[in-house]
Amino acid sequence: MAKLESSFKNMVVSLSVIAVVAAGLLAILNNITSGPIEQSKAAKQQEAIKAVISDFDEIKAEEANGLNINKAYKGGEFVGAAVESKSANGFGGEIKVMVGFDAQGIITGYSVLEQKETPGLGTQMVTWFKPQGEKTKSLLETIFGYEVKTIEKNSSIIGKNPAEVNMTVSKDGGDIDAITASTISSRAFLESVRVAYAAYAAANDKPQPTNTDANSGATTNGGL
Repeated sequence: MAKLESSFKNMVVSLSVIAVVAAGLLAILNNITSGPIEQSKAAKQQEAIKAVISDFDEIKAEEANGLNINKAYKGGEFVGAAVESKSANGFGGEIKVMVGFDAQGIITGYSVLEQKETPGLGTQMVTWFKPQGEKTKSLLETIFGYEVKTIEKNSSIIGKNPAEVNMTVSKDGGDIDAITASTISSRAFLESVRVAYAAYAAANDKPQPTNTDANSGATTNGGL
């Protein structure tokens, strides 16, 4: 077999063949992996829905205000909805959440889908806005039988209706206590909740949030 003459033309041909082969392999790989990736996304979505709405036997998806509304039914009766929402105003960028509402619009739960907030600070949003549970006594309290009084936090959004409760941080005149030293993250999280409820309300003919003009708070107010 004759050896190809080294030339610019031969180099172009060789590189073109390599590019075509590589593109073909990438296309094959994409076809192989796209199915499992989509299945994984669908599974995560179902898990997020179940995390915020506990009892249903059917989900019907629709769209309102540009958001996905996953309406939940039990025995054919509407029992609530899980809404995918987001805010671009987090301290570390975009925050994505799934928020659950019952048939009256009361928040039943939430799940943080994506966030890039500061570890130990903004990342506390995963649990901060849920009921805190019973306080565990310290060793000294247990030994000496006394209790240290602490200021009760009003941080949980569970069981509250955004049409009746001001879903902004208390620093901005709202009803929810922000994460300590993470006001920006808290504002963004609560913005995503308000946006979720606004879409839920639009899809179910419910009253809009009490503070529909408050979304700008995440960017117009400074500080952590």
